[in-house]
Amino acid sequence: MERIALYPGSFDPWTNGHLDILSRAVKMFDKIIVTVAVNNKKNAVFTGEERIELIRESIQDYDWSDQVEIIQFTGLLIDLARKKDVNVLLRGVRQISDFEYEFRMALANRRLAPEVDTVFLMPDEQLTFISATIVKEIAAWNGDLNSFVPDNVAKALREKYNS
Repeated sequence: MERIALYPGSFDPWTNGHLDILSRAVKMFDKIIVTVAVNNKKNAVFTGEERIELIRESIQDYDWSDQVEIIQFTGLLIDLARKKDVNVLLRGVRQISDFEYEFRMALANRRLAPEVDTVFLMPDEQLTFISATIVKEIAAWNGDLNSFVPDNVAKALREKYNS
């Protein structure tokens, strides 16, 4: 039986921390479905389609890239998990505050779908401070993004913030 996990997030933008979590997850699962959440109430820097393309570009040279599917979704994650017949949600946790939020979400998801478990992964300790908010702030002030996001994402951020 194939082991498949959903890796959900807004990924606006996709960071080196996200990439690190994904690179760890492909060692544990046969397939990872990266699910790009689109919330029209949030002011995203990138469209859902742009985020999918940025993620795709950032992983294309890895030997495990064929284990990854990238899709967009709106709605309850549990509904998507059932539709895709997936029983594992993958979540990255950088610090205690992330864990508190993610723990509550995992319990809510378990209440909605007892057959779906949540697996928490930590990124490399050198990446734990990276967040989309910090990356956007650095990009807005034309700062050096190289240690925060893959090169293609840094380029796309510079284009967005300099236009």
